[in-house]
Amino acid sequence: MSSNGIIVVGGGLVGAAIAYGAAKSGSAVTLLDQGDVAYRASRGNFGLVWLQSKGAGFPRYARWSRDAVDHWGPLASELRELTGVDVDLQQNGGFWIGFSEKEVAEREAMLAKINAADGRTPFEMLDHRELKARLPAIGPKVAGGSWCSLDGHANPLKLLHALHAGIQALGGRICNGADVAEVCPLGEGQGFRARSSDGRQWIGEKIVLAAGLSNSVLAPQLGLHAPVVPNRGQVLITERLKKFLPHPTNKARQTAEGTVQLGFSVEDVGLDDGTTVAAIEWIAKRAVATFPILSSVKLVRAWGALRVMTPDGSPIYQESARYPGAFTATSHSGVSLAGSHAYEIGPWITGVKSAPEGIEEFAGERFLDPDRKFSNAH
Repeated sequence: MSSNGIIVVGGGLVGAAIAYGAAKSGSAVTLLDQGDVAYRASRGNFGLVWLQSKGAGFPRYARWSRDAVDHWGPLASELRELTGVDVDLQQNGGFWIGFSEKEVAEREAMLAKINAADGRTPFEMLDHRELKARLPAIGPKVAGGSWCSLDGHANPLKLLHALHAGIQALGGRICNGADVAEVCPLGEGQGFRARSSDGRQWIGEKIVLAAGLSNSVLAPQLGLHAPVVPNRGQVLITERLKKFLPHPTNKARQTAEGTVQLGFSVEDVGLDDGTTVAAIEWIAKRAVATFPILSSVKLVRAWGALRVMTPDGSPIYQESARYPGAFTATSHSGVSLAGSHAYEIGPWITGVKSAPEGIEEFAGERFLDPDRKFSNAH
């Protein structure tokens, strides 16, 4: 049995960013990482640092997302200086692309509603001609799109590597292969215990559940509510191409290495993270309709991964009322929100900073309200 100040259960992007922020705040941190056997959402993350569309019907989430994109530049610079890992951040705007006038009109109405709350989600609607002037490779089937100057993209796996390296550089500890099956309080003021399926145990003054899909099982053990479900997304990667896509889009982005990442499907298939011919064909056809230049390129890889979705698609952040010192954190936007997790949630948990304003709006109990309806469509 080992003891530490803060135990973070879950070594993916959400848990790693929180653990990094806690370690940076001066706390002794142990990150429990299930390892490669985990349904790690980081593997399927499309890598977008995205603001537009975040927070429709949930103004606090829109503000949270806006603050997160502001945190990204400092976070990327800090990680590069501390660890030497460049996470390939490019934050010079991004495009959403639509294939019908109806789709584009609905998009404009949604973005206008989000921006009306505080005016901090800038966007511009573009017709086909205007879009093609900025993205010359766009295809004739595209009706138009939206542009947000604050959007961008990064490499999710490099980000995960940088966060893990940063935790260790700051004195934190990472325990791999920790398949946490049980968490429990040890009594008032005595901390918490996490126990893995192989019998190992860790004790900490505080505990953070950032275990993705496992939060649905672990959270109730600490008086928390985290109704998360899996949602599969399949992603494709092309061979390396000459640079033709200067900005990321919601359907394709060109990486720093020159490959083009294509996505993504939205599938309710339980814990199946495999690939299917039907989804791969659909993604490829849509990509070619978006950028006809892709019609002759080779696909080099396809894979599936499970997103961690709440009923409304928005995060859960909460400290347990029954067991103070126990927290849960769940979000499918591990890349976009990494800065807020590192600079807001981590310091809050350690006690260095006060709770973020309005954090109670992210409590899991919102899903118990019989008068509210939820949709996790994004």
